[in-house]
Amino acid sequence: MKLVFAGTPEVAVPALDALIASDRHEVAAVVTRPDAPAGRGRRLVASPVAERAEEAGIEVLKPARPRDEDFLARLREIAPDCCPVVAYGALLPKVALAVPARGWVNLHFSLLPAWRGAAPVQHAVMAGDEVTGASTFLIEEGLDSGPVYGVLTEEVRPTDTSGDLLTRLAFAGAGLLVATMDGIEDGTLHAVPQPADGITLAPKITVENAQVDWSAPALRVDRVVRGCTPAPGAWTLFRGERLKLIQAVPVLDRADLAPGELSAAKNNVYVGTGSHAVELLWVQPQGKKPMRAADWARGVRIAHGELLES
Repeated sequence: MKLVFAGTPEVAVPALDALIASDRHEVAAVVTRPDAPAGRGRRLVASPVAERAEEAGIEVLKPARPRDEDFLARLREIAPDCCPVVAYGALLPKVALAVPARGWVNLHFSLLPAWRGAAPVQHAVMAGDEVTGASTFLIEEGLDSGPVYGVLTEEVRPTDTSGDLLTRLAFAGAGLLVATMDGIEDGTLHAVPQPADGITLAPKITVENAQVDWSAPALRVDRVVRGCTPAPGAWTLFRGERLKLIQAVPVLDRADLAPGELSAAKNNVYVGTGSHAVELLWVQPQGKKPMRAADWARGVRIAHGELLES
């Protein structure tokens, strides 16, 4: 099939690579979000998908909105059979959905209908799911509600951050997306409506959502830290300034600290929760680089009974 691939962040690049490598399909063009300011200089930078497509000599389309007439006209000129999508980052209007003969097919990183929305992997980690996965489905106007072509499953490991899990799903999902394109092309694969039961939503995790509540159980604190790593980053307040929490682990044999209470030894930093303590391993003070929590604690000289604020 002739394909137009839509995607933006690094997590979409493995799928684009897999489609480029396929000997059954042609990636005629790529659709991605416009260049965005990045870094300290805030200079405009192309998306990872745009950079990869340009390396491969593939036409790149960067509409401000996918309903722009110039974009729609070019899409009609290309006349793709199908448009595979991975984390494009913009809603597709009905007029765009109607262009490819076999529709737009999204690779979504959950087992639909679970975790429909922008942050399925983060929510799966934060909810304590033991198994998640990826799904390919035909995009319709509803939020991740279209009929499903294929799925794969992936274990959520006890120490997984959302970044760890998303990386594995990006590579496994790339194979699923290529297999889906193959099945659509040869007529062996047909989309099945999602069940009406089991729908959960996964809206974007905001910075406010990522603040740790020290009155919650240690297991919940652990899941929030892992689920918000690398973005937007779990955090707390120490002496009125934000402290980013990069890695923390529950300590089952210590329950002598009040919620948020700090206890620092030579090589360990513990914080009380609503159940047992957690040990802070890596933190990032405001305006500084990530560091070992023990090094941070020595630098700030934690007072007896001092608290992290929820």
